[in-house]
Amino acid sequence: MKAFTFETVGEVQVVTLRHPSSPMNAVDELLHHEFGELFAQLRRNPGGRVVVLTAEGRAFSAGGDFAWFPSLRDTAVLDDLRRVAKQMIWDLLDIEVPVVCGLNGSAAGLGASIALLCDLVVMSERAVVVDPHVNVGLVAGDGGAVIWPQLLGPMVAKRHLLLGEPLTAADALRLGVAAEVCAPEQVRERTLAWAQRLAAQPPLAVKGTKLAVNAGLKQALLTSFDLSTALEIPCFLSRDHAEAIDALRDGRTPTFEGR
Repeated sequence: MKAFTFETVGEVQVVTLRHPSSPMNAVDELLHHEFGELFAQLRRNPGGRVVVLTAEGRAFSAGGDFAWFPSLRDTAVLDDLRRVAKQMIWDLLDIEVPVVCGLNGSAAGLGASIALLCDLVVMSERAVVVDPHVNVGLVAGDGGAVIWPQLLGPMVAKRHLLLGEPLTAADALRLGVAAEVCAPEQVRERTLAWAQRLAAQPPLAVKGTKLAVNAGLKQALLTSFDLSTALEIPCFLSRDHAEAIDALRDGRTPTFEGR
């Protein structure tokens, strides 16, 4: 893979994201594809009793690369993207060992969904988790419409999703979303410490308990994921989405028309 490196630390498989051309680890065609490949590979063979997923660079993942978006205004491309995205999320939930996410920096969009769908999160005190889909004229797909309500409740989730309001590290800790918040330079160390605690637990009991809990998440996924992605696809072809991207490029406030 071009965007991920692998390291074994005792019983822990450490996977580190470092996009070869994006210091913010923005999601483009390469990273979207490799996220899918990564979770399929870890589902088949996690390489340890626990997986750590973290990143290098200025962010964990800054969400979708706006330079990639114009190429998505094609129904055939979007249909393939939908299939890959769905399998990616299911494969992430089907990794039988715990996945501990170390947020070295902020996580947005798909990056936020992936972080929140992990089993335990350690956050840099500077990091935020945010889903800005609606801000750029898109329905909150990528699992965001599923996992935010599960963690925060429907009303709080809608505030974050409809306004693109960030969840700070302090609030994530207060709400139980983050297990720990620490200085940026300590994220890897503290993430490994949590992973090693999990690795010392009885493996069969850990796997079975995770699978049982994730069964409930899968039910929520069956309810919302296909609907959210089906509603998201026409948004990629909308004037509002094009206006949002143009406004970001031009540094102005967008004007939305609802079409």
